[in-house]
Amino acid sequence: MSMTETRYEHIVLTDGGVPLIAGTTMKVIELVRETQAYGWSPEELHFQHPYLSLGTIHSALAYYWDHQAELDADMARRDALVADMRTNAEPTTLHDKIKHYQKHHHA
Repeated sequence: MSMTETRYEHIVLTDGGVPLIAGTTMKVIELVRETQAYGWSPEELHFQHPYLSLGTIHSALAYYWDHQAELDADMARRDALVADMRTNAEPTTLHDKIKHYQKHHHA
């Protein structure tokens, strides 16, 4: 997969235009979600991800704030996809499994 450099040091774009932290497989939105979910400061993010420098974290957050509408839309789209998958997943209970087994394995 080829990466495209951005004006932001430490941030690259995948072929599909997804911003990643250079040298990692971490998406910028993953870091953003942690700040939103836990209220973590850049220093706390660095503590949680010691392989990311503070400069890298600040660069990722700057990229987010400069592209907020686009990245928020991407996160909302991903959330909707996950919710849709959960809604459409067939619930399989033990009772259903027993009925299925009895139907296909006559005694």
